[in-house]
Amino acid sequence: MNTHWTLFRITTFWESHGPALGVVIDWLPSNFEIDMDNIANELGRRKPGQSAITTQRKENDENFEILSWVFEWKSTGHPITIIVKNENQKSKDYSNIKDLFRPNHADLTYFLKYENRDYRWGWRSSWRETLSRVIAWAIAKQYLKEKFWIEIFAFTKQVWEYKITKVDYDFIEKNIMRTADEKVASKMIEYVENIRNDGDSVGWIIECHVKNPPAWLWEPIFDKIKSRLATSMLSIWWALGFEYGAWFDTVNLTWKTYNEWFYNIDWKVASKENRYGGILGGISTWEDIIFRVAIKPTASIYKKQHTVDKSWNEVDFAIEWRHDPCILPRVVPVIEAMSAIDILDLVLINNSKK
Repeated sequence: MNTHWTLFRITTFWESHGPALGVVIDWLPSNFEIDMDNIANELGRRKPGQSAITTQRKENDENFEILSWVFEWKSTGHPITIIVKNENQKSKDYSNIKDLFRPNHADLTYFLKYENRDYRWGWRSSWRETLSRVIAWAIAKQYLKEKFWIEIFAFTKQVWEYKITKVDYDFIEKNIMRTADEKVASKMIEYVENIRNDGDSVGWIIECHVKNPPAWLWEPIFDKIKSRLATSMLSIWWALGFEYGAWFDTVNLTWKTYNEWFYNIDWKVASKENRYGGILGGISTWEDIIFRVAIKPTASIYKKQHTVDKSWNEVDFAIEWRHDPCILPRVVPVIEAMSAIDILDLVLINNSKK
């Protein structure tokens, strides 16, 4: 079991190749009517087998089960426990790597730390663990929108040289890449399909927009909103980098070119380009919070790879199970999930102090 954050606190538990996975959600305010269809929808966005470019493992993740503290569809103020049963795990598929350390994978570091490992799923490093986070996201998403008018949209920003030039939120769920620009979607899909046919995998960049945030999200000094978001995003498997605003592009700018003047825009103090990503001094402004996350290619590919076994012998191997040539469509709701958990936790902390 692993626990994340302060008031809106989630604890994820159980395993990818066990009977089920789940989450305990603590400190959700009482008497909030939970939209069960919304939970099912978000789990459907994250589940495997949803398109040709993701793993073909089949799981009915929408069939979740609430074990505690929801009465007549409403929260009671006590910890809510929700599980999803595993149905399509094939542990025998992993038997050929039981003594091997897969390159660029957590096999080695888990073994070095615990001197033992379950080769079927990499212990807590399984991507399936993110299912628990998405359950929490579905509830946090609904609460933020209904109570504070805050909405969160993540989408594919870039795959290889294909980079979006505009953002259309309505298009995100209309394409299997979950990109926000119709003009580059087909090129992204074609590129990923070619990578898949070659037995390889690909990395990409996801951008996330937090719409209508309040202008006071932070906790001094170590829980600035940017620190919170970076911690959460980098807790996601395969996340390699976090950036917000102008990011490292600032190395090419002077203060004269980077600096933005403030204006009265719709009776709010704001800039015209929001180069700081809606965060100043570690605190959210009225403007959209904009950040990006770099995701590395999935470690399991169908090409032959070279590695070392538990006896430190060098060997060659090839995987014999289903994998994601491009996991990005399934990462998008996870990015949204961690954003919502961060935002709602900070909102509840702020309200508790007033």
